[in-house]
Amino acid sequence: MTRFPRRATILAAVLLAAPLGFALTTTAAAAAPAAAQVVSAAGDAVAVVDVAAAVSKKKKKKKKAAAKKPATTPAKKPTTAPTVKPTTPATKPLESSTLESEVVTLTNNYRTANGCGALRIDTRLVAAARTHSTDMVTNNFFSHTGSNGSTFVQREVGAGYTTGASAENIAWGYRSPKEVVDGWINSAGHRANILNCASVAVGVGVAYKADGTPYWTQDFGRV
Repeated sequence: MTRFPRRATILAAVLLAAPLGFALTTTAAAAAPAAAQVVSAAGDAVAVVDVAAAVSKKKKKKKKAAAKKPATTPAKKPTTAPTVKPTTPATKPLESSTLESEVVTLTNNYRTANGCGALRIDTRLVAAARTHSTDMVTNNFFSHTGSNGSTFVQREVGAGYTTGASAENIAWGYRSPKEVVDGWINSAGHRANILNCASVAVGVGVAYKADGTPYWTQDFGRV
């Protein structure tokens, strides 16, 4: 009969002896997360932010700002926007001819696998194709009609290929010869141009926007 009252008395004494701040400290530590992690859509960790440290640092900055008053009026923000230099194209012009030739090789591989003869590279068609790609890049458009209203036939004639213009394929954004050829093959109209066995010559031209985006032109001829 005397055990239970004695235990209650001891328990009360222990509770009274505990420091008052202990419960508050424990609650605060549990409530504030040590860190927050930002995760990208692909599931890759982007950054880990120490929330507790950031909050503490922010409070310290506010206290310092309140203690020190600015001696002079802050400078006005500039009224004109800073000049932004265009980025360098991802591929140098020197490399363009190699990429253009690779497009022809991949095109011929597909043609010969489907019963058409290989196309020869005609420098006049190359000139016409490069002219149109450059026009699209310079004047920021994407069309078979040139900025001056020209058709692919007129552009080939203007480059000296006076007869036999047969077709033209264009594309933008494809980063490699394989990507652009695959893109054309997977499009019925462009694939028909590639598999036109009456065409015997071709010229490919690639030009780049300031951000490195490529614009491709493929001109075909029958002579």
